[in-house]
Amino acid sequence: MNHSGRFWGSAGSSLGEQVVRLAPLALIVIITVVAFVTPSNLHFSRFLSLVPVFAASVWPVVGTVAVGVLAAAIDVVIAVTIGSVSEERTHLFTLAVIAGATAAAAWASHVRQQREQTLADVRSVAETTQKVLLRPMPHRLGRLDIEALYLAAAAQARVGGDFYEALETVHGVRMIIGDVRGKGLPAVGMASAILGCFREAAYDEPDLARLAGRLDVSTSRYTRLLPGDRMEYFATAVLVEIPDCVTT
Repeated sequence: MNHSGRFWGSAGSSLGEQVVRLAPLALIVIITVVAFVTPSNLHFSRFLSLVPVFAASVWPVVGTVAVGVLAAAIDVVIAVTIGSVSEERTHLFTLAVIAGATAAAAWASHVRQQREQTLADVRSVAETTQKVLLRPMPHRLGRLDIEALYLAAAAQARVGGDFYEALETVHGVRMIIGDVRGKGLPAVGMASAILGCFREAAYDEPDLARLAGRLDVSTSRYTRLLPGDRMEYFATAVLVEIPDCVTT
């Protein structure tokens, strides 16, 4: 089974992500240059208050606060260098705005990091569940060469109601491919119950008809434990048996 995921902020982050991370510093440079090359009464330094807000979307709390302090320091430099006495209140107001924006941005960065950690934990659990539910297929069973590819309908999905398995038994190689109606945890639970039964019964039952009967009984028992309309819980599947005498 070929299945991989990429998390934001991983070690293999792309060049585009690195550019985005450096954008707050680039914004400071641009605002500073524009403030020095334009008349002081235009007060382009006010835009420095946007820097920590933007940094909060890509930087951690410490970095967000640091860039806010840097923006405030640069505003002071601009005020001292090209400002006038009459504009003192304007620059004090800009510093207050930068301070408030930095505080709000730091909190937003903290919340964002918490949500990203929660998402990473959920994805980790989903990937572990997937490895148990849809474990990697061997490349060869008996006389068969096997390759499997699982592509979830949703780009960020890890598990769902699709299921498959291939086992080498005394009866030959037995396979199952199926899909559970619905999605989410109920579908995952149903798929897990079906695969659990198949992985046991495939070794014992002498023919596919009796194997299908075992799966049907197991599914019925499982659905009796679920709330709601039982008609909402069912699965379709294909069973295949390839005896050892068949060559490929």
